[in-house]
Amino acid sequence: MLQNYILEQQKKQNQKSDFYTSSGLHVYFKEPLTNDEINVEEVIAKVESVLPHHLRSEVEMIIFGHFKEFEERAINAFYDGGTLYISNVQDDAADLYDDIIHEFSHSLEAPYGYELYGDQKIKDEFLRKRQHMHDILWKSGYKAPLSFYMNVELDAEFDEFLYQKVGYDKLSSLLMGLFITPYAATSLREYFATGFSDFYLYPGHNTLSKVSPQLYKKLLTLQDIEKLDNT
Repeated sequence: MLQNYILEQQKKQNQKSDFYTSSGLHVYFKEPLTNDEINVEEVIAKVESVLPHHLRSEVEMIIFGHFKEFEERAINAFYDGGTLYISNVQDDAADLYDDIIHEFSHSLEAPYGYELYGDQKIKDEFLRKRQHMHDILWKSGYKAPLSFYMNVELDAEFDEFLYQKVGYDKLSSLLMGLFITPYAATSLREYFATGFSDFYLYPGHNTLSKVSPQLYKKLLTLQDIEKLDNT
C-alpha cells in the first residue's frame, strides 16, 4: 500500500514540476495535466529523439494549461513566438505526442518558408486536391462555388462549412486517399503541418508518400537541410 501511494505521489508530482530538457527546452505547467497517467518527460524526450535538432531550434518553451485561444479558435494547441501552448487536457501519451509534433511544424514556416513554398509545388498540389474536393462534395450534395476552395489561407467561413455543414466524420469517408486527414484540407499551412506530423508519427511514410508526394519530397528535404548546410 505504501509503495503504491509513493508511486501515485511521484506520478502526480511529474505533472506539476517544471523542468528543462537536456537540449535546454523549458517545460512549464500553468496547470497540471488532468491525466495523471501521462509521463510528460518521456513524451518530450521522445519528441526530441525523433525531430532533428534544426527542426526544434525555434521552440524555447512549452507551456501546459488552458488558454483563451483554445476556445476562440476551437483548438487545443498553438505556436506563438518561440513557445508551444499545449492543452493540459490530453487523452493519453499518444495524443500529447501528436499535438507537440504538430505544433513544432508551425514553428518552421518562418525560417524555412522559402524552402517549403518558394517553388509553389506544395501549393499547387494542395489546390489540385481542393479542386477535386470541390467536385466530390458537390456531387455529394454539399454545394459551394469553386472559388470558395481556392483560398489557401485559413478561412473561418470555409472552416465552418467543413466542420458544421459537412462534418469531419463525413469528410473522412469522402476524402479518403485525397488528404491525410480532413484537417489537412482546411488550409495550406495545415496541409503542411498535418503532413509533417504524419512524417514523424509514421516513419514508414507509406501513406504520405502516396497521398501527398510533393509534400513528402519537401519534408525529406527539410529533414536533410542541416546536412546540406554542413557539406
